[in-house]
Order: sequence, then C-alpha cells, then structure tokens
Amino acid sequence: MEFIMVERTLVVVLEGEIDHHTCVEIRREVDREYQKNRAKDLLFDFEKVNFMDSSGIGMLMGRYRSVAICGGSIGLYNVSREAGRILSMSGIYKLMKTYNSKQEALEALAAFA
Repeated sequence: MEFIMVERTLVVVLEGEIDHHTCVEIRREVDREYQKNRAKDLLFDFEKVNFMDSSGIGMLMGRYRSVAICGGSIGLYNVSREAGRILSMSGIYKLMKTYNSKQEALEALAAFA
C-alpha cells in the first residue's frame, strides 16, 4: 500500500486482496496516515486490487464515518468490474463517488473544498 498527499487529499493506492485477513492492517495504516497528514479527503486507487470481499466494504464504511466527521469526502477510482459489482450491491455508491482517473477525482474533491 502506498500513500500520496495531494494538498488536503490522502491518496491510498491499494494492492492485492482486501479481505478479512488484510482489512485490519489497511484500516490501521489508513487511519494513521490520515491523522498524521491532517488530510480532509480520502481517495482510494483500486487499480492493483485483485480481490475484495465484504470486509472491504466494512473498511470503506469505517473510513467514511471518520472522514465525514472531519467534513471530508471519499472517492474511488480504477475500480475493476468485480470490485465495482460488490460495491454496487452494498449501496456504497450512495456515499462515495467513483471516478475514471486520479486527476478527475482530485478535481472533483477540490471543488467541494
């Protein structure tokens, strides 16, 4: 996992599997980086994710609550068809938007600043 700060947005480059084995560590690292960098928004890059189960939904929902309390938003980009299907079934798209690219997402989040 990689973290990139772009102004007040923390970009999280996820990789591999997002399941019950990996979610605790992802949660811990994302929360630590979000607080350390005093970020407002979170942007998740799914390009290198090859599997996600319902634990991934729980991880995203937990981050959504934390970010919303701080007045921020969450965006997702490079979401595969498989991950997109799981996200869609969960209804999470009502809470966070998906974007075609990192640049599109950063511009959209900046517009809400």
